[in-house]
Amino acid sequence: MTTTYAALLRGINVGGSKKIPMAELRTLMEGLGYDGTRTYLQSGQAVFRCDHGDEESLAAELTGAIEKRFGFSVDVIVRDHGYLTSVRDACPFPADRLEGRQLHLTYFSRPIDAERFAEIDRAGYLPEEFRLGDRALYLYAPDGLGRSKLAEHLAKRRLTKGVIATTRNWNTVVKLAEMTAPGA
Repeated sequence: MTTTYAALLRGINVGGSKKIPMAELRTLMEGLGYDGTRTYLQSGQAVFRCDHGDEESLAAELTGAIEKRFGFSVDVIVRDHGYLTSVRDACPFPADRLEGRQLHLTYFSRPIDAERFAEIDRAGYLPEEFRLGDRALYLYAPDGLGRSKLAEHLAKRRLTKGVIATTRNWNTVVKLAEMTAPGA
């Protein structure tokens, strides 16, 4: 059975390092046997169809191919349409009333225990807030991610130790769910 996935590449094409042209990424993915490969923006999102593997094995396969082709390692998370739709629909914040720059989703490579974030003084960061979901963290940052003190704190290495974490704004979250929909 063929499944449609989104690949989320962490930290590429940012600040002059880890450059991966999207056309070359599409060619690489097609060489792995992925069908219907499309990219979204320059910041590391690709949608593809595949009839072999699962999210973890596809992420590992793509990680290895990128390192071999480009000479550097990139963390990759792969998620299917069902997951992308479920995290979009489970948003605990009023996404329909917020600007895309105010709401972000951090995708995690595996489930995250709430204890990891227990030491955070949530009241001290208001009106910014975060909530955990299924292998995800929802962040409401009314002034945007670049000015968010809470986002800065959440990105600390000790909070993401042992897990791949990559963040997207809400517009991208919605777009990836749409791009992976059947018939899209």
